[in-house]
Amino acid sequence: MSYIPNPARYETMEYRRSGRSGLQLPAISVGLWQNFGEVDALGNCRAILRTAFDAGITHFDLANNYGPPAGAAEETFSRLYKDDFRAHRDELIISTKAGYGMWPGPYGDGGSRKYLVASLDQSLRRMGLDYVDIYYHHRPDPETPLEESMGALDALVRQGKALYVGLSSYSPDETRRACAILRDLGTPCVIHQPKYSLLVRTPEEGLLDALADEGVGCIAFSSLAQGVLTDKYLQGVPADSRAARRLGNGAIEEGQLNPENIAKARQLNELAQQRGQSLAQMAVAWVLKDPRMTSVIIGASKPQQVTDAVGAVANHQFSGEELARIDAILA
Repeated sequence: MSYIPNPARYETMEYRRSGRSGLQLPAISVGLWQNFGEVDALGNCRAILRTAFDAGITHFDLANNYGPPAGAAEETFSRLYKDDFRAHRDELIISTKAGYGMWPGPYGDGGSRKYLVASLDQSLRRMGLDYVDIYYHHRPDPETPLEESMGALDALVRQGKALYVGLSSYSPDETRRACAILRDLGTPCVIHQPKYSLLVRTPEEGLLDALADEGVGCIAFSSLAQGVLTDKYLQGVPADSRAARRLGNGAIEEGQLNPENIAKARQLNELAQQRGQSLAQMAVAWVLKDPRMTSVIIGASKPQQVTDAVGAVANHQFSGEELARIDAILA
């Protein structure tokens, strides 16, 4: 049966402007990092994206190396896009990235113009798209002049292969330098994608201030700490969980499921219940409480996890007492 989206999909989702650009993103975005590879059931992938779009999530976030194996997520997305979303292309924000190793030899990694241009061409072929909405440099490359990497992003926008450009995992100083170069070229950076969660607060050490100064939006990844900030692991590691199936294969970082983090998660879960939220909802809401945040990327292995995350949009206000309690738990 052909897919007919929920006609009320835009009525409850919150949309936020990305910095000082004209681009708006849903407060919740869906990332296709780990659950859209060759080993994942296409029917489940389809259900996740349909559930997301029906809830007003218009942004699907990919990268050249998402899978596993690398490239597989973009290929999976291509099949779903062709069947379900092609008619809605102008309602979607589709992003991809390049910066990690993708093919052998000196041109398949890093930040050179050669790599960034070739990688986007490959991504577009895999996804069956003429352009992406956002193209990110996935990580800084100290071996390549920043002017070259940013010049490549500018050129790809001018070629019509990307509408906007962004950065991921750049430090505050690197971000300011990159933004200045892009601004001078006439292709401003519109968004930055850092790791940010209750357990990883590094962006508070200068990055969020830099983005506000530069007029750049911020979209967080790993805000659920790869599942640690959900109720999934509060009583141990389930046999059917991603951690059990893929620990050590990039699915969840070694050390995330340590006793200290689990103890913190249990205390945070008590506060979440008092707020009338799941732990995952509170973790997402905590990131969204900052007006400098544009969106939170969530990964999902089941459609219900998307629905649960969307529930965070209804309450991302925290009292001073709640914030103090969170800081005490995490201290």
